Amino acid sequence: MERLKVMGILNTTPDSFSDGGKYNSVEAAVKRALRMVEEGVDIIDVGGYSTRPGYTEITAETEIERTVPVVKAIREAGVTVDISVDTFRSEVARAVLEAGATMINDQWRGIFDEKILDVVAEFDAPIFLMHNNDHSTYENVTEDMIRELKESAALALKHGVKKENIWLDPGIGFVKSREEEIEVMRNLEQLTAEGYPVLLATSRKRMVKELIGGETDADDRDAGTLATTIIGIEAGVKAVRVHNVKMNRQAADVYMKLKGDING
Repeated sequence: MERLKVMGILNTTPDSFSDGGKYNSVEAAVKRALRMVEEGVDIIDVGGYSTRPGYTEITAETEIERTVPVVKAIREAGVTVDISVDTFRSEVARAVLEAGATMINDQWRGIFDEKILDVVAEFDAPIFLMHNNDHSTYENVTEDMIRELKESAALALKHGVKKENIWLDPGIGFVKSREEEIEVMRNLEQLTAEGYPVLLATSRKRMVKELIGGETDADDRDAGTLATTIIGIEAGVKAVRVHNVKMNRQAADVYMKLKGDING
């Protein structure tokens, strides 16, 4: 097996649920990016648009103002790992790719602004298609999630995105009940069997909080998140999106070495 890729979350927003306001200056964001590189990050995921419950809508211009200077500054600091930007807007995608980003993380799987697929095809950039929709009722949540993601993958291919540049994300934390999210987690193998690399993004989310039990602050959920990383490895996911890079990098490597999945 390939070594698990670790995507580190770098929110440049004032209102993200876990770390809002911590890294919404360019200097703080670059410092955090450099620390993640030291901790073994493979992809830095820059986000300028919060999706926490009760989030404030912002314009594309504001999103660009929050992300482009950070992407440029990270590159100017000598960081060479992949940089993805968490956006569903084509104009933001174009701006950050021109600034030095190499991947796009679309929480609307290419259906909110279909032009985003043209942009990533033009730049030959990978895109993460996260399961999301405008409904939350399912006949079978796993089967429906896979069907909708496959539809988005087909749409991306139609727009000229190369198959090897398409990643799928089951969308934990979006349009699913906690019970449905657990069902999806227990059936991840069905998604990884579809032939596309899968990103798992569970870090500090409400599902983890409720599985821990009781009230926990977001940054007290890293050990619980780590359990989902191990479940993901077992199911064949190729990357995890996390806040705590060091913990997940070390645990994933040790686990995979002990199993003989990667060389020790």
